[in-house]
Amino acid sequence: MAAKTTLNAKNLQALGAETLADLVMSLVDGNAALKREARAALLELAGDGAMAAEVRKRLVSIKKARSFVNWKKKKAFATELTRLHRTIADKIAPQNPKEALELIWLFLGLAPSVYERLDDSNGMIGEIFHNACADIGAIATRAKSDPVKLAGQVFRALMDSNHYAEFDGLLASTAQTLGDKGIAHLKALFTEAAAKPEKPKKTRKEDVIGWSTRGAVYRQDIERGHRESTIRRSLMEIADIQQDVDGFIAQLDENARKLDLNAADIAMRLVKANRASEALKFLDEAHQDERFFHADWIDARLTTLEALDRTDEAQAMRWSLFERSFSDDYLRDYLKKLPDFEDIEVEEKAFAHVSASKDVHRALEFFIKWPALDRAAKLIEDRHDALNGDLYFLLSPAADALLDKHPRAATLLLRALIDDTLAGGKSGRYKHAATHLMDCDSLAGAIDDFGPFETHEAFDARIRAKHGRKYAFWTLIK
Repeated sequence: MAAKTTLNAKNLQALGAETLADLVMSLVDGNAALKREARAALLELAGDGAMAAEVRKRLVSIKKARSFVNWKKKKAFATELTRLHRTIADKIAPQNPKEALELIWLFLGLAPSVYERLDDSNGMIGEIFHNACADIGAIATRAKSDPVKLAGQVFRALMDSNHYAEFDGLLASTAQTLGDKGIAHLKALFTEAAAKPEKPKKTRKEDVIGWSTRGAVYRQDIERGHRESTIRRSLMEIADIQQDVDGFIAQLDENARKLDLNAADIAMRLVKANRASEALKFLDEAHQDERFFHADWIDARLTTLEALDRTDEAQAMRWSLFERSFSDDYLRDYLKKLPDFEDIEVEEKAFAHVSASKDVHRALEFFIKWPALDRAAKLIEDRHDALNGDLYFLLSPAADALLDKHPRAATLLLRALIDDTLAGGKSGRYKHAATHLMDCDSLAGAIDDFGPFETHEAFDARIRAKHGRKYAFWTLIK
């Protein structure tokens, strides 16, 4: 009897279509989201364009809406947008790709009005539009879109819209469908737009949207900057699609080419095109002190030196970077390039350099990350007085890493955390400090000899004597 009354799909089928229909109607009554789901199922069954017509109707309705979508309604709204997108891509596109292509453009056209109605600081809605944009190419391929016509649509979307980045990724999505012919036409459209800059519009007081150190910022200036940036970025992306390195470089003026990130972008493309000598020239001309270069510039230079068979220079650069930054990545790369058996000696040299650092915390972080736990333990015991217990984000995970094989060193880290918390009266950390103290008690049994350090009993007695009145802490000790 119990099995037949269990709520599951099989038992519900026994109720019959009429009873189930009544149940569904009672559920959807007053629930707009469920009602749309039920209606969508009926439309899918009806076929003959009924689903596409319903989606189109809903898109128009959303675009016309003006009411604010608060945080309580945002999740349901996002769910509906996702459902509309998936209906277009998964259900309409296989049967009627031309209709689906038109609908996906309409869907993305909702972005401006949607963003004006809600707060998307967490990016939930933006992700939905980006996912829809990524589907345009596949739908256009199914629809056998004319490359020239599609190029025009892409151009207008990027130039006239995209104020909310809803069409970011559009070129990548449609590149294969556009093919050589469509890409060439798109390039011509952007090149023509670049050659005909918009005439400056007369500014009025009501056009001021902000202020800078240079004075008033006008809406027209922002719009003109957006247009120029769109053209430049699009031509750079087209150059990448066409594997045209010179076309990519041409979009950056001489000063822009000397910025380290841009120089790195140029260099990596030149190396890929077997033009490493030119790549190195761009990197050399980047006007910054090497100590402050971006990681991308550094990686590009190393890649370029290797491409030029200047391995010794690349190795010297890796070692220099390691010495300054204690980067385990650069050290690992350096060691990989060494002949067999030489890496052990160099690793010892590197460890000695880290151990001698004035910054005990940087050294500890390196040894834990490598990992070289025996080195980390020795560092802690040799320089425990220099440990800053306020650096819980470093000391706590380091203690966890050392618990099993180096309990004495782990204990010293935990004591540093406890001392800092109690000495500073940091009540927000009392719960953690109490856990650390109990961990010290547990570790004490695994330590045969505390050596020059306090035993656990001595440490416990000392902090009780000094901080015994911090009752909020001691009540947490079990």
